[in-house]
Amino acid sequence: MYQKILVALENSHADETLLPHITELAKRFQSQLLLVHVADGWVARNFNRLELRESEEMKTDRAYLETTAEQLRTSGLTVTAHLALGDPPTEILKTAERENCDLIAMTAHGHRLLGDIFFGSTIHQVRHKSFIPILLVRAGTKAP
Repeated sequence: MYQKILVALENSHADETLLPHITELAKRFQSQLLLVHVADGWVARNFNRLELRESEEMKTDRAYLETTAEQLRTSGLTVTAHLALGDPPTEILKTAERENCDLIAMTAHGHRLLGDIFFGSTIHQVRHKSFIPILLVRAGTKAP
């Protein structure tokens, strides 16, 4: 059913909630996982245009993706990782479409109106623009 699942990681504790759900799902369907994190700091957003050096944020995010991918591989899963740069919703959607993903998995934080205004809502933009099914796991929820 799901051959390739894009897993949008935040490099935060919320990922600890999402990964057990996705690991179980990938094992059941023998899915490939594509771990994606979008670095969105100033350097990341201007990296290619200004030909900048990789920032510490980007180096840390890349190391996190590779470490997480390796941990999932040791459990028998097929995993690739991609560090995208720029606007998170845009990059998640572009990557999911380019890589022919069947599912996008993300965490939800339960912000309300003011939280969404101040923190933005990647989920809001992704769910309104995606033609790919989306699995949302509320941060802090335990896997079955």
